[in-house]
Amino acid sequence: MTLARHVNATDSIAISARAIRARLGNDEVLHNISLALPAARWTSIVGPNGAGKSTLLKVLAGLLAHSGDVALLGQPLADLRGRARAQQLSWLGQNESSADDLTVYDVAMLGRLPHQAWLAPASSADHAAVERALLATQAWDWRARPLGHLSGGERQRVLLARALAVEAQVLLMDEPLANLDPPHQTDWLLMVRSLVASGKTVVSVLHEISFALQADELVVMDQGRITHQGACHHAATHRALEDVFDHRIAIHPLAGQWVALPKI
Repeated sequence: MTLARHVNATDSIAISARAIRARLGNDEVLHNISLALPAARWTSIVGPNGAGKSTLLKVLAGLLAHSGDVALLGQPLADLRGRARAQQLSWLGQNESSADDLTVYDVAMLGRLPHQAWLAPASSADHAAVERALLATQAWDWRARPLGHLSGGERQRVLLARALAVEAQVLLMDEPLANLDPPHQTDWLLMVRSLVASGKTVVSVLHEISFALQADELVVMDQGRITHQGACHHAATHRALEDVFDHRIAIHPLAGQWVALPKI
């Protein structure tokens, strides 16, 4: 077992967690997890079904009760309340919902609520952020359509636009490729790289291992524990991936990238 690596003291840390334990019902699903995720990088969390990936992401977002400590951009997450937290951290969860009768534009505008005073109208900065987000997800042309009239993939792109419209420094995304066809999965990948290039931090939970391998770092989980944390191009990371999936996959170089292929 390879322990989560120690980030160099010179690295800037976006999110850190120490001694995290979390329960779902009567079952403990996260067991004494500690990690540090570097800023201005893309980290993907991977592992088999039931490994605790989504649970860990919810803990890092402050959405799930737990023991232990989480810090966001150097501040204890528990000390960041309401608007301050929502301005710095954006969340896209699995099976996110929104009122079907809201227009695409209004759904994306929900991402600007942390920046608005109570009952204040949207500002020019809010409208500009929403336009950028809808253009980035190629949803601008549907801005007047009700959310309920969209396909699953189109809906996912609008919910992604809502998360982008926050313009937070840190974005947490749980299965963001759900319902997206291959071209729009590629668009998501390019968008994440652009966000990181601009100094944002992205943390994603992905089942698509070949996409996860395009990240800067991987966190590999199994049975509520981190078995490895390291750079995606390192051989030790590839071995950890193959191990956690019982050697049913193998990591290979292809066209300058690393891909996961089934072992038959």
